[in-house]
Amino acid sequence: MEQTKKNTKRIAIIGPESSGKSTLASTLAEQYNTLWVPEFAREYLMQIKRDYTFDDLEIIAKKQMTLENELFATANNFLFCDSTLLTIKIWSEYKYNKTSQWVLDNLKEHQYHLHMLCKPDIDWEDDPLRENPHDRDELFVLYQTELKKLKIPYEIVNGRNEFRFDTAVNALKKYF
Repeated sequence: MEQTKKNTKRIAIIGPESSGKSTLASTLAEQYNTLWVPEFAREYLMQIKRDYTFDDLEIIAKKQMTLENELFATANNFLFCDSTLLTIKIWSEYKYNKTSQWVLDNLKEHQYHLHMLCKPDIDWEDDPLRENPHDRDELFVLYQTELKKLKIPYEIVNGRNEFRFDTAVNALKKYF
């Protein structure tokens, strides 16, 4: 298992709502015969049955990291992570104009080998947990700005269906 940990690459799949992150993460995991970490926020929001608050974002962030660390131990070469602390940071600042100190501290410590930033160039899929059908381009720019500011390696994943998947695979080939 130690060998797996040394060779396994954490791949962050981030972007605005309804930009294909979950589909991409699960499809890549299937292609590479490995695991992916679903976005815990969805599960959490369905459980609480109320509007979430700023404090809920830290709870979500901590559980997301726990799930990621648990799955990393048994992932095969890659662990595809649907959403990350960066997602929480951007959303928290966008919605509440602040971010929890825990998220900021752990964002600096928790690294990924590559970020795939999903462009919102696919159709919006309505979902009771989604909030921003009209702000996706603005949020995409916030992600890109933050990645540049933090000097984090990233690739933009765009296009539809197979082209989108091929773009992600080519990004993996480029870096690994």
